[in-house]
Formats: sequence, structure tokens, C-alpha cells
Amino acid sequence: MNAVRSVWPPSPGGSGGNPALSDADLERIYGYPAGSPKPFVQVNFVASADGSVAVDELSAGLSHPADRRVFLLARDLADVILVGAGTAIAEGYRGARTNPVRTARRARLGRSPVPPIAVVTRTGALDPAAPLFTDTRVPPIVITTARAGTAALTRAGAEVLVAGEDDVDLARALTLLAERGLSRVDCEGGPVLFGSLAAAGLVDQLCLTVAPILTGGGAGRIAAGPPLVPPQPLDLASILVEDGYTLLRYRRGGD
Repeated sequence: MNAVRSVWPPSPGGSGGNPALSDADLERIYGYPAGSPKPFVQVNFVASADGSVAVDELSAGLSHPADRRVFLLARDLADVILVGAGTAIAEGYRGARTNPVRTARRARLGRSPVPPIAVVTRTGALDPAAPLFTDTRVPPIVITTARAGTAALTRAGAEVLVAGEDDVDLARALTLLAERGLSRVDCEGGPVLFGSLAAAGLVDQLCLTVAPILTGGGAGRIAAGPPLVPPQPLDLASILVEDGYTLLRYRRGGD
């Protein structure tokens, strides 16, 4: 039976082999640093072995139960789920779901019962009738600009945060979230938002699942936008594997 196992660092008690990782092990590996004085941004992506971020324009074609397990754990550990508007629309985002086990984990960690979804949009062009607004237990957060039209989104129940005049200032956006007690940020993409966060030096951790799949050309990379000059170094923090899928975790270089 396949199970998530650690390649590096060694699993707890791994002197007798390479045991499967428990939920407690994964929580320890992916947990946010305690007592961080500023927002901590973790970015999650899955990509094919040849670098594609989607199959038929959706990430689901690359996913696997191991990746899904870590994806849901990342949501449980976070205060807020951050996503770009393009990804929220393409993937049909709705409010975060939970179950008794996951709710108990969040309660033990001092998190709210359900993390809100925070969507970054320069224009505010979101459909207030979409599941993001209509199929959720907690109001979504819309992070946008002073020039965006948001009246309909406010009427749909969203909390609107203005973080810039013509474009979203991501550092300001994170500050606004932290002021609301939402400092542990789980960013689920997409590539434009990830590229912008990286360019602003705001990515603290990257969790990248590499799927043993070749997709060929066509799909984009996990980051979109201008190149970083100079490139930002990362430290490899952990390598997990299951069924040919490799779950890599990187921390900001020097942290």
C-alpha cells in the first residue's frame, strides 16, 4: 500500500526503515513557524515532470491523493487562503470545506473553524452569483484597488480590502490581512499572483508537488511575469514521496 514517506530529512524513528508519515508528522513538517512577527506566505503548486501547471487548463489532471492530502493540510494550518482571481474563476472556487477531524485540528491550533478565501483582483471583476460568494460558510475577502467596482461584491457578503490605487500592493494586502489576525497565508496561485509575490520578495515557503507525467508544450509555468533579477535563492526543507509523486518544500534562502 502506498503512503507518504520522507526522503529527506529522515522520518521520525526512521532508523528501522522509512515508515509512512502520520498526520502528526505532516503537521510538524508543514507547520507555520511559531511567533513570526510578520505575515508568513506559503505558496502551493503541482506541476508535471516537464513543468506544466495544468492539464486541459486545470490543475486537477496533475493531482494525486498525496498532493491532495498536503493541499488540505495546508488549508487547515493557515489563517487564510489566498488566490488570484483568474485561478478562482477557472477552478470554480467556493468556500473552504472541512470535516470533524479537520475542524478539531484547527481548534487545537487556535484557528477559526473555517479559513476564509481571499481573492486578489485589480478590477474587482468577480461574479457575485459564483459559488465563492453563494456556497461558503464564511464571507470571502476581496483584495482590490480603489478604482475597482465592488458594490455588488459587498452586497454579496464579501469583505472588500483596498490595497492600492491602480494595482494591488501585495505587501499592503498582507498587512491588511495580518491586522485581521490572518497572518498565516496559504497561497494557491495562480502563476501571475505567485510571480508578483516572488517579485515583491514576499514568498516565505514554496510547496511544489512534481507529478510523474509528461504533458508536452502549451501550458504555462508555476510563475508568470518578468524574470527575477537576481534570482532568489531557496533552501530545500523537505522531500516526500508517494507513488512516484515528489513533494518538495523550499524555504526562502537564509531563513
